[in-house]
Amino acid sequence: MTSRKPDEQLARNSRLRLVRPRSLATARRAVTTRRTRTAPRPPEGTPSPAELARQARALLADAVRIARWACVEHDPSTAPLTARARERVAAALELTPDQVRAGWDRARLAGLVELHGDTARPGWRLRAWDRDDMAVLRGWVALFDAWSLVHPAPGDIAPTAVAEVVEAVPQVLSLLQLSAGPVPVPALLDLLQQRVAELREERCEVPYTAPGDAHPAVPAASGTAPAGSEGARPPGAGDGVPVSVLLDWALEGLSAVGALTLERGQAATLTPLGNWAVWVKLEQICVAAQSPAGNIEQSAEDMLRGCARLTPGPARAEYRAWLAARTVSGAVGELLVVARGEDALLRGLAFEALRVVGAPAESEVRAAATEPSLRPYALLWLAEYEGADAEDAADILTREEATWLWVDTAAAVADHGEPQLLLRHLDSAVQGTVPALIEEVRAGGHPRTVQVLVALAAAHPDPALAKAVRRAAFQVHTGGA
Repeated sequence: MTSRKPDEQLARNSRLRLVRPRSLATARRAVTTRRTRTAPRPPEGTPSPAELARQARALLADAVRIARWACVEHDPSTAPLTARARERVAAALELTPDQVRAGWDRARLAGLVELHGDTARPGWRLRAWDRDDMAVLRGWVALFDAWSLVHPAPGDIAPTAVAEVVEAVPQVLSLLQLSAGPVPVPALLDLLQQRVAELREERCEVPYTAPGDAHPAVPAASGTAPAGSEGARPPGAGDGVPVSVLLDWALEGLSAVGALTLERGQAATLTPLGNWAVWVKLEQICVAAQSPAGNIEQSAEDMLRGCARLTPGPARAEYRAWLAARTVSGAVGELLVVARGEDALLRGLAFEALRVVGAPAESEVRAAATEPSLRPYALLWLAEYEGADAEDAADILTREEATWLWVDTAAAVADHGEPQLLLRHLDSAVQGTVPALIEEVRAGGHPRTVQVLVALAAAHPDPALAKAVRRAAFQVHTGGA
């Protein structure tokens, strides 16, 4: 006796219809939904995210007004604001040209505008500015990270000296955060001096200290070679810059972005925003240091495997720490190599890490959209990068691309998840019924089709459906219709 074809057997049973369809954005997250440690809480007394966002909006109010005028209301064709454009903006918004220039720079650094060649477009943070507190806080943190660009160092200081101080400033900020109150500038100077000396020692440089000078000088930009190197100027040349001068510059820069306040130049105190930002960065370092595989020092593949059991927030912190230790181009290349591999879970996580990279990854992700195995992921990435909400981005996929992504995600769930996750993933398919899903999965040609159908049959509690899906898997395996 011959059995009915799987499609006929499934179609006659109303229980086998798919229910509660969910978006593909939700389906992508199914495989990484795990029980993990609870998120750490900020120090006692830290304002709520809503209050911190209010403060950040106040600090960036001019930048937002300028970005909206330039990118939304008047749509300039070129990214840099010309002198004439600055005058128009200044007149329209009742600002000075210098305020417009500063606000435009802040808008770019905070991600309110994005540069695409010579064209400026409104960034996703600008679109979400009034409704998404975390988008506002992330924008301010981006500005905070760029404090040395907001307040450039004097031109007569050597770039190497500036780089040393920028690298040493996190220790200064940590002291301010741990002190939870005003810290005298001399104490900050001692710490900065010590950290700069350690950085030079790591490079085997021995700084020259003039007689009677308690603080080593750093080289000025006028062609000075590091002390102790061949061609260095003799002692007493007087062209060094004291570390105290660079500390003053750093404190002024951090104050300019709203991270700290200076009390008559005698003491510094972190603002609530600055205190929160330093705490967040310390937590990110702790997460990376405590990860079982030591993710920050691992290859892209090992890093992604180490992040597989983290919830999205801690995982993004790991991605940022890992990316910060590498060049952007090298990191993007490593992530795409992993995405081309056989592990579907790592493919999805690689594109989540690429979302953290943002604009610098655009060209390579656009090129990856030509590869069949990466195309759905790349198209979703590009849609979200261009401003689409994650829940709506899946609408840009064709039915075939959506089905391919469903199978790929199901393969990741089957390899790394639990049976109930696979059953929940079944509801996310774009097809309305299981027969339609199986028919289109067969036609899609995904290399993991058989394994996915077998895993689905093994997990499903309905014997009729399990039998029919298993038969479909056998037919795909043997090349049957």
